[in-house]
Amino acid sequence: MKYNYRLFLSLCLLTFSTISIDGWCFQSSDSSTQGRQQRVVADGATPRLIAKQFAFTEGPTVDKKGNIFFTDQPNDKIWKYDTEGNLSLFMEKAGRSNGMYFDKKGNLISCADEKNELWAIDPDKNVTVLLSDFRGKLLNGPNDVWVHPKRGLYFTDPLYKRPWWTATTERLPTERVYYLPKNQKQPIPVDSTIKKPNGIIGSPDGKTLYVADIGASKTYKYHIEKDGTLSHRQLFAEMGSDGMTIDKEGNLYLTGKGVTVFNKNGKKIDHIDIPEGWSANVCIGGKNRDQLFVTASTAVYTVPLKVKGVGSK
Repeated sequence: MKYNYRLFLSLCLLTFSTISIDGWCFQSSDSSTQGRQQRVVADGATPRLIAKQFAFTEGPTVDKKGNIFFTDQPNDKIWKYDTEGNLSLFMEKAGRSNGMYFDKKGNLISCADEKNELWAIDPDKNVTVLLSDFRGKLLNGPNDVWVHPKRGLYFTDPLYKRPWWTATTERLPTERVYYLPKNQKQPIPVDSTIKKPNGIIGSPDGKTLYVADIGASKTYKYHIEKDGTLSHRQLFAEMGSDGMTIDKEGNLYLTGKGVTVFNKNGKKIDHIDIPEGWSANVCIGGKNRDQLFVTASTAVYTVPLKVKGVGSK
């Protein structure tokens, strides 16, 4: 049987990455589906201003329905942006809440910065204090939190002195990442070597944790062990982050000067400029879980995405 190898090779390069025939193996150097990075932002989309009436926005997180909750920390309030586009006040006197995340029961887990605590806020706004100290000493200031899908939660504890602090109790000398097992009153330090831990998020399967060292301008990736401890730390990106989120494709969204997106291999694939310049935190919500929600100083924005977000289910 005769083959037109020149025509055959051309077709391989256009349509296949690897193919073999009669013992020959041909591999394209650049296929249409290989080596090409896709942007996550919807074509032609730009940030849309939702509101600009706050002192400093933080802690966005999404509930089971796609509604987004975020904080205005200096004004001690938690706000709700629902799937219909309505903005409403959810809670006042919110413990100076900072980072937040919903658990499977619908409780809003909050880094209550006023007294350096962790709170669980139920849908009726009843508060349960989950954590108030570490071995009798004040935490530096729980900043951001992620709830594991099957067991406890992880949080960062950097020191940022607040004007509302009045307590003179001795604080911890080390800024750490902690794991708080379910139904426990004391957390376990899981990384004490990071300069200033800040943003934190985990993969939906509960196997991987990402932590930003905003003090060293780095973000790390860890394997989560069955007992909740961390192992196999590796550098994920040469960039720190204030807050962060993850989508269903495994892309990581880091904040600071706008929003920078890295794929699951740590390669930068997109960047979103925000008019305010500084972006404190992000989450992905909305009816279809395809709206990136950005807390940007005095304002909040949404950006349509091509990909879907993850959250409590």
